[in-house]
Amino acid sequence: MGRKLGRTASQRKALLRNQVTALIHHGRIVTTAARAEEVQKIAEHVIALAIPERDNYTTQKVTVKVARKDKDNKRIKEEKDGKMVAVYDEVEKEIKKDNPSRLHARMQIMRVLYPVTDVPKKGAGRKRNTKKVDLVAKLFDEIAPKYADRKGGYTRIVKIGPRKGDAAMEVLIELV
Repeated sequence: MGRKLGRTASQRKALLRNQVTALIHHGRIVTTAARAEEVQKIAEHVIALAIPERDNYTTQKVTVKVARKDKDNKRIKEEKDGKMVAVYDEVEKEIKKDNPSRLHARMQIMRVLYPVTDVPKKGAGRKRNTKKVDLVAKLFDEIAPKYADRKGGYTRIVKIGPRKGDAAMEVLIELV
């Protein structure tokens, strides 16, 4: 059934999803021992879903219209019929197309992980330079190949010591 962690079901689910997302994104997090054991169960399951599906896709070439940009990364515009219209170039790209079982695994993983946005540390341009991080792609492309020959035990829990405020045992949970 799992631990209740002193929260309602919806709060507990949100907390665990948040921590699993942070663990996959950063590779390690610091939390309490009870939370870490619950996070470990979910994280191991998510990684185990990704491992068999890491190479289960087909590649396809498509032609895409991409806006032409200048040196400042702004769209180049031309006048047509009295209106300023962006100029587009046709580019050929190769895309990955998931096979059905990989798509199913992707959807199951997306039910657990929250969407992540990377915000730059510097003050100037923080809002404009944010980037969405595709954690599911990171799982399939980076994490799953690393653990391909492993039968389990993708995470490690290391005790740090008691927390100062309430003496709860703090631990570091990380991807092995």
